[in-house]
Amino acid sequence: MHGSAPDIAGKGLANPIAMIASFGMALRYSFGMLKEADLLDAAIANVLGRGLRTADIKSEGTTPVTTTQMGETILGELQKLHA
Repeated sequence: MHGSAPDIAGKGLANPIAMIASFGMALRYSFGMLKEADLLDAAIANVLGRGLRTADIKSEGTTPVTTTQMGETILGELQKLHA
């Protein structure tokens, strides 16, 4: 993940998965929070497994979502897994 992508700022096109996964790596490697990192990885995988995609990774047969929708869906999945 890099750059600020000013050309797509505020359009809901950015993919938040790299940022979220980077936080998962911080949980795992910087804070030793292995269970939490595993749950976050699983939440991302589950959401992708349901076919949700941001514009940059959409393909036939998937459901396009905005940046916010992807982030909120991953958070919701994380909350279900953590319960």
